[in-house]
Amino acid sequence: MNTASVGLAVTPAVLSTLFSHYLNRKRLRHQPTSQISYDEGLHLIRKFLEYASRHTVEDFQAFTAQWVPHPQWVKVDEVEISGDELNRAASLLQEQLGPEGIKAVGGREWWQWRKPKSSLRAEWIEMKADYHERKKKADPGNRVMLYVHGGGYFFGSVDAHRYQIQRHARKLKARAIAPRYRLAPQFPFPCGLQDCLATYLYLLKYQEPKTIIFAGDSAGGGMVLSMLVVLRDRGIPLPAGAVLISPWVDLTHSFPSVAGDCPLDYIPASGFHHKPSMAWPPPDEDELAELRKIAIGQKKSLGTGDGGSDPDNGIPDVEDVADTTTCLTVEIDGEIVQIKEQIQIYTTNHLISHPLVSPVLQPTLGGLPPLLIMVGGEEILRDEQIYLAHKCANPSAYLPPDDMMDDAGREQVKKYKPTDVQLQVWDGLCHVGPTLSFTSPAKYQYRAIAQFGAWALARAQKTDIDILDDDEISFISSASSSSEDENDKRNREQVTPDRSDKDKDDQKKKESEETSTTEKTTTGTKSIGKAGDPLPPFKDHMIRQRVSARGIVFPLQPAEELPGCTMDRNLIGVVKVGTVRKWLEHKKRWDSKFAKTKRRVHEERIREMNIGYEVFGEGEFPPPSALAGRRKIHKPEAEPKKKVRSLGMSLWSLWGSKHDEMTVQRGQEADREPEIAATSLSDGEGARHFSDLQKQEGEKQRERRGSRPGFLKTKSRSHSHMRVVRDEKQVEESGSSSNGNSGASSSGNSGSGSAGSDQQTPIAELLALRRKQNEQSSATQQQKGLLSPNDITPTPAPDTGVTGKRPFLDGISLPFSLGKRKNEDNASMMTLYSATMDGDAGRSALPSPMIPSPNPNPDAAVSSEVATKATTANPLPPAPAPADDQEELDVPTPLVSPGLSSPGESRPELERFVTAQESVPLATPKLE
Repeated sequence: MNTASVGLAVTPAVLSTLFSHYLNRKRLRHQPTSQISYDEGLHLIRKFLEYASRHTVEDFQAFTAQWVPHPQWVKVDEVEISGDELNRAASLLQEQLGPEGIKAVGGREWWQWRKPKSSLRAEWIEMKADYHERKKKADPGNRVMLYVHGGGYFFGSVDAHRYQIQRHARKLKARAIAPRYRLAPQFPFPCGLQDCLATYLYLLKYQEPKTIIFAGDSAGGGMVLSMLVVLRDRGIPLPAGAVLISPWVDLTHSFPSVAGDCPLDYIPASGFHHKPSMAWPPPDEDELAELRKIAIGQKKSLGTGDGGSDPDNGIPDVEDVADTTTCLTVEIDGEIVQIKEQIQIYTTNHLISHPLVSPVLQPTLGGLPPLLIMVGGEEILRDEQIYLAHKCANPSAYLPPDDMMDDAGREQVKKYKPTDVQLQVWDGLCHVGPTLSFTSPAKYQYRAIAQFGAWALARAQKTDIDILDDDEISFISSASSSSEDENDKRNREQVTPDRSDKDKDDQKKKESEETSTTEKTTTGTKSIGKAGDPLPPFKDHMIRQRVSARGIVFPLQPAEELPGCTMDRNLIGVVKVGTVRKWLEHKKRWDSKFAKTKRRVHEERIREMNIGYEVFGEGEFPPPSALAGRRKIHKPEAEPKKKVRSLGMSLWSLWGSKHDEMTVQRGQEADREPEIAATSLSDGEGARHFSDLQKQEGEKQRERRGSRPGFLKTKSRSHSHMRVVRDEKQVEESGSSSNGNSGASSSGNSGSGSAGSDQQTPIAELLALRRKQNEQSSATQQQKGLLSPNDITPTPAPDTGVTGKRPFLDGISLPFSLGKRKNEDNASMMTLYSATMDGDAGRSALPSPMIPSPNPNPDAAVSSEVATKATTANPLPPAPAPADDQEELDVPTPLVSPGLSSPGESRPELERFVTAQESVPLATPKLE
């Protein structure tokens, strides 16, 4: 594989997508594919994976692991993880696996082996501007993202994913570290897991856990989840949170969506198939029987022992290896079908249901830090991801199959509390939407990830975290919004004549729903990932959101309506018949196409086995695909080749980084200080002197009756594009029991107000709820012998007034302001300001609650006794008498404190609003 061959393979798909996109744009209107860049990117990746399947795994790995240069505005450093962290990570894994797990894996040592001169390395990725700012302040950094890249556990690299990682770092203003972990099939489970654990242990030497968040996509998301389970069970400090982007968490393919059709996803529905090679596919059951006899005889002849059985230390013996089978039995159309080949590249068939390989089969996923789980609504793995989110938030309701639960598992369910989860299901999106970083849907996903990451860090550190708000300078925001609006307008004008009435009604209903929600979005109530916006509160330990490709939030269906959450627990971990059928059909075509190649590979394996392989010693039996078990005797391993630049991967990375580059440039231009030009006194010779203008202005002011000196107010432009995120006790506000079904909770953007209300609750319901709370409060106060609002008036009318410049009704702020200008000062506001400035420092800036007078007479006076007491308690200067031509206003008077009058006295009528005296110059009488 090279850039030229890949380019020739994908070019026809790019051109055909271009024509079909505009021919069928009406049909794609409400899909993410309505954007040409998304449509092209989706088909390009699909065609690339299809083309890669015609090559060997080694060729595919080499192509995606090529060197990709990073942009000049990104700082990249590479570090080496020491052997101490690797050894400690191995010890943690051995403890987690236990004797039975070590026996199933094939030993304790083989998976720790590495190629010569191939130490574990990780890459630090950070924006250069953030790096210089941090160094200038001598700040070690309070936000670090450990990112584990995806790729089915067998392809991909940090180079190929850097354009995604750098945007996460830019949005969160963080440093990201990405390990170059070992990949299957040469290094199957648990090799990669050891490397990722060692990277986190390395981080703990320099960073506190509360400054770290995990993130991973696809297989990387599954790896992150397994890391968290190991750290939780081994008592290692957990990070502040984790982001799982389309995580692959069920390698048994037992959920419904895997067996269905997903035309808007690029993951092959029949699994990954490749041209045969020494690395993949490994020998099937028949070949293994022949190779196993040769291997066992070789171990005995070398005097390394036959692997004597020792059930206490977990070391496998010859009989254990002989009994180990890769055969799967499935009933298809009434016939028993045996699968003798290894179906997953990551590990052998008997390990795909291991809880560290398929985390959905863990006894419990409680006790973990807060998680953000992103799901593509049209991806093939969506059901297992939705199930995963509900299992984390409600472990007792989503237990693994009965045959996988033991006493230790039941104790874990009782021990660990539910995990707080934000679940986002993105309508119409494919697997790992941020891969298409140049599209508008990805923009919202990156924002949501930054928002959640900042909240998790702020919550753990108990401090404010600022994140980037680049909406005004975002290239995608300005470029895509206008084009989408034009496309929508064009599509509305064109009506397809052959559409049925039902289709038209459904389409209008969907348009009406999205239009209605779009209007709400303008008020900030239903947008996703807006920098600085708080997360909605967790309900039953979940935030459940369905998000459109435009970032609009809708309610997510209850758990009982989601296929992934209604499965029989005993069917989880059982391979679906539809999945096996598609896999077998594709394999049959591949076996026919590459029959000669497969025969040559088998002959080569027999030849190498007769020559002999290096062995690890007693109790070590690496899997057939593991390179550790295929080291030729007396033949040293070849040194790793020097990486060469990949033109194709560089172009893809450049396309993915273009948005970041243009956004950075716009940000620099917006932050640039205006140029200042010096002027001299000789400029503008002959003009009036400035003192003349000052004199003229003074005369005008003296002519105005009652005028006051004014101040020129200037509004300086803020060059900051940062917004502060803080923990607003979303988790504590939930207050919900973990015993209930979290899936039944309502969706996403619920407000953080009183229980039973949210941001969409009508004002009438809010008023009724407020009155009910007041009645309960009054009853409580009466029991304690205190005064309540009902002691003032039996049926209090709704309280009205202003808070700042925002009116309120019965204590509830209304969504509009007084006055057309932002800085307009009216009489009420001036009164509030003067009362605040003249009063005591410890007094509230807001007036006391106002109540309407029960006496409708506008001429009634305030009781002198009450007025005297009020003046004594809070002295105010005497107000000037109103002029004759001024109309006296009837304004409610502030409620006098109950402590000012004895309980036996009758309450005076309260009608007038007593204001502070303002320094208004009095008119000077004319002298005759």
